[in-house]
Parts: sequence; C-alpha cells; structure tokens
Amino acid sequence: MAGPAPFVDLGKKAKDLLTKDYNFDQKFTLSMLSTTGMGLTATGLKKDQNFFGDINTVYKSGSTTVDMKVDTYSNVSTKVTVNDVWPCSKAALSFRIPDHKSGKLDVQYLHPHAAIDSSIGLNPTPLLELSATIGSKELALGGEIGFDTASASFTKYTAGINMNKPDFSVALLLTDKGQALRASYIHSVNPFTCVAAEMAHRFSTYENTFTIGSSHAVDPFTVVKTRFSDNGKVAMLCQREWRPKSLVTFSAEYDSKAINASPKMGLALALKP
Repeated sequence: MAGPAPFVDLGKKAKDLLTKDYNFDQKFTLSMLSTTGMGLTATGLKKDQNFFGDINTVYKSGSTTVDMKVDTYSNVSTKVTVNDVWPCSKAALSFRIPDHKSGKLDVQYLHPHAAIDSSIGLNPTPLLELSATIGSKELALGGEIGFDTASASFTKYTAGINMNKPDFSVALLLTDKGQALRASYIHSVNPFTCVAAEMAHRFSTYENTFTIGSSHAVDPFTVVKTRFSDNGKVAMLCQREWRPKSLVTFSAEYDSKAINASPKMGLALALKP
C-alpha cells in the first residue's frame, strides 16, 4: 500500500545507512527455511569475554505468524502476529517468560493516507503508546505519545515530518519531550553511492551533534560504508555476499580522542543455506 510510513520509520533510511550492520564484536548467524513455513535462526555473539546466543523459530500459516526466541539465560520471548484482522490492519500479541508483566498488544492500521500504531501493556498498570502519520508516501506528518498509567505521566511525546523523493529523503523530528531537534538527510548520488547525515540540537544545553556517512557498492556483491561523528569516532564497514543471501561483514572503529585505546574491530558471518 503506497501510503505514509509508520511514525517509527520516519528518517529510517538515513539511520540505516549510518548504523545498520556495524558490529564491533564477533557474531555468527545461521538461518534455515523450509517449504512448510517454518524458519529457524541461531545467533551467537561474543562480546569481550562473554558469549550470548539465542535460537529463534518462526512459523507462518495463512495470515498468522508465530515467532519464538530462547536465549542463553532461558528467557523465552513469543510473538503472535495476525494480518488482516480487519482490512488493512494487523495485530500482534507478545510476551516474555518468566516476566509475567511483559505482555503487550500491538495493533497497526495502514491506509493510503494514514498509518496508525497503538500498543498497550497487558498488566494492571499498563504503558500506553500511540503513533500516527498522515499524508502520502512522498510527504508525511506525524507524532507519537507514551503514557504510563502507574505514574499517570507521559513517558514521551514526539512530532516529525518526512519528505521522500526518488533520489533523496529528509526528516525533521522534535524528540525528548520537545527538548531536542533532530534532522536527517540521505541522498543517492548515483546508482552505486549514497551519502547521509544526521544532526541533533538540544535546547537546554545548546549542544549540537552530527554524524555523516556514505555507502558505496563496489560491485554487485560488495558494499563499503564509512561514518564520521563529531565525537571524533571514525568507522568503516565492508560487507561481501560470498554466496546467495550469505554475508560476511568486517567493521572497524577508531576513536581519535582516545589515542591510547586500540581500534575496535568486529566480524559478522551470516549463513543462509
């Protein structure tokens, strides 16, 4: 449906270029799919001297998807999603075991001129969240609010506007309960190269921050990304699709303000037989 994107996706294109796939640890992912609608993904992550892992199972049948994840700490996360509960909508029920207060119900409604997302916690004092955008695929205006019934206070309220064109996308967001302004921009220089920038201003401290980055497709199977932030950190990423849907990604980051610290490096391997 060619309508406005959900509010959470405003500015997502620039954010993905600047942050997606950067990893400074050792990560391994194995995904297996079957013709019966069952999918299995095993993930392992080594961070410093600690190892974390999880196994994720996804089962699809008709309009229903069941997603279950078990991690190394025996936490079980489950999400059941039903599409087309009524036209142009979907509902998702999620919960974690053993956290009996983690239940949550999410409902999304997509329309050619609007996108609405709502969430309510399934406990005696739930957290309520609501976001909406109106407009079109090219120009959207929206906002989101969060309300904690336990403290009878707003946890967040945000507003934003997003413009999309074939070769660029720009977003402007008023965040942190009106205390910060964030702008992002991504531009497709040519079919192989994109550049992006994100700037933020905090009104209370007059602090400004920025991040700029680029992405370049060296060939159909190799992508190189770079990133520079005002805090002096420089990062690069090289991702290679060495077989269909299987990726190997090398990331590195250097902090120019921490001259005695070693550069951070990470390797991620994603296999999908």
